[in-house]
Amino acid sequence: MKRFSSSLLAVAAALVLFSGCSGLLGSKKSDAYSDVLDVAHEKYLASARALDPADGFPRRVVNGTSWETTPAEGWTSGFYPGVLWYLYEESGDRRMLEQARRWTEPLEELKTFTGHHDLGFMVYNSFGHGYRLTRDPEYKEILLQTARSLASRYNPTVGAIKSWDGGKWTYPVIIDNMMNLELLFWAAKNGGDKSLYNLAVQHARTSQREHVRQDGSTFHVIDFDPNDGKVIQKKTHQGYSDASAWARGQAWGLYGFTMTYRETKEPEFLRTAQRIADRFLERMPADHVPFWDFDDPAIPNTERDASAGAIAASGLIELSHFTTDPVRKEAYRKAASDILTGLTASPFMETSLRNPSLLQHSVGSKPHNSEVDAAIIYGDYYLVEALMRVLGETELPWKTN
Repeated sequence: MKRFSSSLLAVAAALVLFSGCSGLLGSKKSDAYSDVLDVAHEKYLASARALDPADGFPRRVVNGTSWETTPAEGWTSGFYPGVLWYLYEESGDRRMLEQARRWTEPLEELKTFTGHHDLGFMVYNSFGHGYRLTRDPEYKEILLQTARSLASRYNPTVGAIKSWDGGKWTYPVIIDNMMNLELLFWAAKNGGDKSLYNLAVQHARTSQREHVRQDGSTFHVIDFDPNDGKVIQKKTHQGYSDASAWARGQAWGLYGFTMTYRETKEPEFLRTAQRIADRFLERMPADHVPFWDFDDPAIPNTERDASAGAIAASGLIELSHFTTDPVRKEAYRKAASDILTGLTASPFMETSLRNPSLLQHSVGSKPHNSEVDAAIIYGDYYLVEALMRVLGETELPWKTN
């Protein structure tokens, strides 16, 4: 497939980004990553044209051949249009732009949605990229209203945004929620109420205090009493046990605290991101693709979570930029490269056009026997993001912030 961006410029940008890290991104690796993006372009353009947003938003691949969808209110709905926006940015292909708009605009209804906390995933990953690349003023207004909707779930007594309603929880806050703070930071800088910044910072501080263990691993769910802000219980929902290190939760924490440091420049958030990253990397297997939970006693005879690897790789690329210690900086850069090398090889990478996804062997929620050893949309989203960050084919947030 013909590329629409300059591969020479991409490689040059990547070499500048990773200068001083010998052997991390040679020309063969750059070509391999570019080839993956070519395959992604062909797969996603084909599926975007063939499917209809009115039927839902792709979430996981079934039988290795077709996307199973989720409604707009599902927490993963924004990832598919997010991939389309990235691939438009990478290629300049107007056909991809048309599909990115087609798959983004039906999510406008979410701007007043307050049913759960994942509005960052749903709207910032779709309209956020759309606004970044088109400067469409309608997209900006949708983002600002969505930020207000997300902020409505904040309780100042707890000092955090409530993740879910109902069920067995009182006021649950999950480590995943760190990712949704980026929408609030963006809104505070782009015409939204400045209080959104303080709200996001306070949530991060609460999560830092309660989610992150002394060893750098993370709890998944902290349940609070909304009346006095005290912790009721520290639990898991998708990990092996309450005391285990659920791999995707670790990756959310790594990425989320890195992003929070970018937006605040508060050293405590950088140190937290580094602690989480160090613990994540200490537990990685030799092929650099994490097991679904680092404490599953069945290791090595248990499932991998390729999506956790993709999230972590993208976060590590940014974290390496902010890290000043040269040894640690190079360790993060090399770890990101090693993870991407593992993910873009068999059996984790699927190049056949018969299968519409890229990344295989992720785990949604093993305790619920849901999406176990599956191809899930957010795996593709963060893989594409990480590859584009390495190749310099996207605006790097730490350079544009």
